[in-house]
Amino acid sequence: MDSTAAQDIAAGYATDGSALELGCVVVDGTVDPGARVRIPFATLNRHGLVAGATGTGKTKTLQGIAEQLSTAGVPVLLSDVKGDLSGMARPGEGGPKIEARAKDTGDDWAPTAYPVEFMSLGGGSSAVPIRATLTQFGPILLSKVLDLNDTQESTLGLIFHWADQRGLPLLDTKDLRAVVQHLTSDEGKADLKGIGGVSPATAGVILRALVNLEAQGGDDFFGEPEFEPSDLMRQVDGKGVVTLLELADQQANPRLWSTFLMWLLAELFEELPEAGDLDKPKLVFFLDEAHLLFDGASKAFLERIEQTVKLIRSKGVGVFFCTQLPTDVPNEVLSQLGARIQHALRAFTPEDQTALSKTVRTYPKTAVYDMETALTSLGIGEAIVTVLSERGAPTPVAWARMRAPRSLMAAIGPAAVTEAAKASPLYGKYGETVDRESAYEKLTAKIAQPVPVRVPADAPPPPPEPERRQEERSVVAEVLGSPVVKSFLRSAASALGREITRGLFGTRRRR
Repeated sequence: MDSTAAQDIAAGYATDGSALELGCVVVDGTVDPGARVRIPFATLNRHGLVAGATGTGKTKTLQGIAEQLSTAGVPVLLSDVKGDLSGMARPGEGGPKIEARAKDTGDDWAPTAYPVEFMSLGGGSSAVPIRATLTQFGPILLSKVLDLNDTQESTLGLIFHWADQRGLPLLDTKDLRAVVQHLTSDEGKADLKGIGGVSPATAGVILRALVNLEAQGGDDFFGEPEFEPSDLMRQVDGKGVVTLLELADQQANPRLWSTFLMWLLAELFEELPEAGDLDKPKLVFFLDEAHLLFDGASKAFLERIEQTVKLIRSKGVGVFFCTQLPTDVPNEVLSQLGARIQHALRAFTPEDQTALSKTVRTYPKTAVYDMETALTSLGIGEAIVTVLSERGAPTPVAWARMRAPRSLMAAIGPAAVTEAAKASPLYGKYGETVDRESAYEKLTAKIAQPVPVRVPADAPPPPPEPERRQEERSVVAEVLGSPVVKSFLRSAASALGREITRGLFGTRRRR
């Protein structure tokens, strides 16, 4: 092994401040345990990319990064598509392979558990459900979910604007369906004509797309209580909480999954204050299946993603895009990413070969590795790495053998997830759906009317006025103290306190 070459590469990763350890440099097939590859915590808000083919160790890399962030007190959001990451809640299990990897990477490995919050998209799972109202989600992101073209997206924006102006809260899919049905009915033709000459045919396309979304289970996600992104930014005993987000019943609709993650990011962008340069980020956000976000996206949508990624770093949030190929991410976004962790690529087809050639050209020049050979020769748990140093300059390209995670590298089972989710303080906040008066009830006029109570002739007279008022106050205090009523009032106050204006992604801005 050329130890000088390995040490020269590692010198580019030396840091003055604290850093996240990725692994150690490999040259000519041999790893140097003293040649560390790391990312400075202070540069994690410059974002990153974790890419690689299926089965190359990408998920375990994410697990190892999340563990170190949690240890440093940084909360993490991770997509757990297959449920493999639930083992982070349990200490890992040692063995010959773990011992060998720890020796290779100079790691003082010890089994460790981390604080994990199990959440799911919608209520079709035993985990804590995450929901959003359509009003807050906005027309731009919803258009992406519904796979609308530019004209249809513009029409949906006008429909949202009409509902905003009429004071019709769009909380769930039946609310939007009721609005579109009203606008396409004989009664609503005047309203439809008055919002910019919207074509009834286009409104019909939107309605059909919405019905298809409901058939795929998307209606279970939209509603209340609405998730507050600030609940992602918590610590337990000094460790950052790792939020694992599973698909639940949304596996048939990955477009909703990826767009929802962008909604969360947009909400954080709107809500968090400017933070400036920090020693470590406030939150690190892993956006899995990133190719679904960009596939078929309009130019305006891509511009908003680029702008959000560029600006949210000043809020102290780091974003890692996770996908199979770097070419899945547009160049405008790829150029904003400071860290690159590339696991093995496969070049079985001409398309694969083209993607490989493009990937090679995105790396800095290196005299140590033949990049095309290296990218197809990486072993499981190895990656080609380059990051931004503390000075903001790219580090040398390093073939790194990655550290092994310290938590359990396996799923813990549905029963354990259910138990942990129900013990969470967030379960009482989000566990039950709240269905309050909104556009559907107002437009269909199906709000229940109070039934008059007949008083028998022989009923005793009412108590004196002071006594009755005291009883009323007691009843009111009891009702207002109810958790259900508190949840309703919080949702109602949140809706009333929102501005009519919308943010960068069309999400409704809060006061």
